[in-house]
Amino acid sequence: MKKILVSISLCLSIGSLWAQSSYSIEIEAQIKQVENNLFSRIILNGKADNIVDRMAYYKVKGLSIAVVNNYEVIWAKGYGWADEKEKRPITTSTLFKPGSISKSLNAVGVLKLAQENKLDIYKDINEYLKSWKFPYDSLSKGKKITLANLLSHTAGLSVYGGFPGYDAKGKIPTIPQILDGVAPANTPAVRSLFEPGLQFQYSGGGTIISQLIITDLTKQPYEKFMFDSVLKPIGMTNSFYSAAPPKGKELNKYAMGYTKEGEKVDATFQVYPEQAALGLWTTPTELSNYVIATQLAYIEKPVKVINQNMAQLLLTPYLDNSATMGAFIGDRNGEKYFFHDAGNEGYRGLYYGSVEGGNGVVVFVNSDDGNIILELLNSVASVYNWKGFDKPINVSTIEIPESTGEKYTGVYLYDGKISEVTKEKDGLYFWTAN
Repeated sequence: MKKILVSISLCLSIGSLWAQSSYSIEIEAQIKQVENNLFSRIILNGKADNIVDRMAYYKVKGLSIAVVNNYEVIWAKGYGWADEKEKRPITTSTLFKPGSISKSLNAVGVLKLAQENKLDIYKDINEYLKSWKFPYDSLSKGKKITLANLLSHTAGLSVYGGFPGYDAKGKIPTIPQILDGVAPANTPAVRSLFEPGLQFQYSGGGTIISQLIITDLTKQPYEKFMFDSVLKPIGMTNSFYSAAPPKGKELNKYAMGYTKEGEKVDATFQVYPEQAALGLWTTPTELSNYVIATQLAYIEKPVKVINQNMAQLLLTPYLDNSATMGAFIGDRNGEKYFFHDAGNEGYRGLYYGSVEGGNGVVVFVNSDDGNIILELLNSVASVYNWKGFDKPINVSTIEIPESTGEKYTGVYLYDGKISEVTKEKDGLYFWTAN
């Protein structure tokens, strides 16, 4: 559905805003431009929005951003609260749990093992699974699942995602129990929906199989292998994978998760054994190191983790128009960008980088509402003149009495498509199928 706002939006504000670093006059000017240039597909009356107002509008407690230009992080900044009740502010070192972005770094781990000739991403996964075997059935039609399939979501597997986590005081399932969907696991078994290699089918369950392959092959705890072999060499030294929740004084390093209504979520303190799918704790600045390393390896610049061949797998669609082995590729008017978004309960995130040119941005919020992230992406792309991004449409509005506006709500047939006008808190919205 398209969403077009046809009345003047309300302006709200919050008073908590912090910068953690000092920059040159030129960079500070760019930061202010980004902060005051948020927009979606349209700009109302020639005026874009302010980041503080939009955080208040979406009830986002805290936000952290890092901007990459010419293969370097040129600035990073935090806004709002990591914990509103404690009045603990977001800083550039505040850790977030950006959910499915974990899959991108997991893919780097698998590809590093392939680069070291410790596995073949095009062979049957059961050749590397020791503690559990995938139970092929008639739905796979005799075809074998590969790690290339798992990383690109083309294995035809079930369990999209939505892992609810476990109470730390209760029984925690093993990875084989999760994959078989047996107690105490709280998600269904990971099984074939259709033959591998047929089409894209997002599967967090498939990602968990790749996690088990890493631990079976390396004989190391998953979090240890990922830190020693991927995160630390990339420069993500304060980032880590973890199934367990933070404790004690460590809590001061974390952004607490919040609902769309602004209430703290309990899931922040749940146990998530499905680490490869959603277990990464990191910051925008450190995740930017992954973005930059991938960009540099792609143009055959030396990096410590992956070579050019592996970077090409990360940045080239596999058996699908957009899904790569670890990310997604978007084409904007001929310019290619790689990205992955994320959504754990209480958190949303996005990294977005140019395949060529060394541009990028990473944004995390501790909220179930991530709409502000795309508005910030548009702002950064506009301020730094990223290639391929469309300019927003400028729409002029007029004020009408509320009683008049209510007459226009309802369902319509517009240009042969079912459309709807609804009344929201900030005006009338027009919805129609794309």
